[in-house]
Amino acid sequence: MDDLRTLTREVEVTLIPQGTPMTLPEGEAVTITHRLGGNFTVMTHNGMFRISGANADALGEEVSSAAKHAEAEGANAPVATDDLWEALKTVFDPEIPVNIVDLGLVYSLECAERPEGGHKVDMNMTLTAPGCGMGPVIAEDAKMRLESVPGVAEADVEIVWDPPWNQDMITEEGKMVLGLI
Repeated sequence: MDDLRTLTREVEVTLIPQGTPMTLPEGEAVTITHRLGGNFTVMTHNGMFRISGANADALGEEVSSAAKHAEAEGANAPVATDDLWEALKTVFDPEIPVNIVDLGLVYSLECAERPEGGHKVDMNMTLTAPGCGMGPVIAEDAKMRLESVPGVAEADVEIVWDPPWNQDMITEEGKMVLGLI
């Protein structure tokens, strides 16, 4: 269901699918077309944009807890691998209503203790298409979500192209959402 809103303040956005950072002015009419992982995909008369969950207030929405970093007091907590995967299931390509885990975009995920405390997560991911301008935005969102997991002090997300992604990598759940089965 589309949802017409008026921006209550100027907001930084990302042009979809190019990935170009832009600014939409206060008072701009937008239609929310997707709410994915705490972020918003909106349409204006000038195109489609992604508004991060951290800027939800500009849409009159509450900033989601997924858009906030974990408190520093949890920096040395043990990290459960399941928590990392669950955090990544809140990351979406703004054009596809399936998370990056179920799309099969996450190739590797490793977590190790850091000598200075906390844990570092290294992740390799790919995209559905090499020319996707949203790649850096999606990777940054994944980094932010990983760093929101208690115990994670640092995350490094790298986009790789080998092996090339294909639809066989989508999970059964993802295929159901996309109507592929």
